[in-house]
Amino acid sequence: MAEQAERDALQAVDAIIDDYAHHRRDAYFSRFAPEATFVFHTADARLESRAEYEALWRSWEDDHAFRVVSCASTRRRMQMLGDVAVFSHRVDTVLQMDDVEERPAERETIVVALRDGVWLGVHEHLSGIDVDI
Repeated sequence: MAEQAERDALQAVDAIIDDYAHHRRDAYFSRFAPEATFVFHTADARLESRAEYEALWRSWEDDHAFRVVSCASTRRRMQMLGDVAVFSHRVDTVLQMDDVEERPAERETIVVALRDGVWLGVHEHLSGIDVDI
């Protein structure tokens, strides 16, 4: 049973990463609970809801022609805590902003929780890295 829960939680995280990597905005956000929070090193403050992050994403698209080109996940670790799972990894992303390609190297933690039989993201934390993990 625990092994199945871990597989299901990992599948949910992989779907989040894949939707992000292919700039499937609506699918990506549907994988987060409405009350999910987000902490990004590129944002001045914690985003207190999925809607707040969605608004920021749309502003990037509207103001900077933001587009995710690709995203690679390495050095992955899943920690199961009952109906909550903490996933951490290294993220190498290719983005376009204002027609300029960016390649940030970052660490990310995604926390998912089992809600009515579905694993949903409830928190995401992204930080830039100067050293490898």
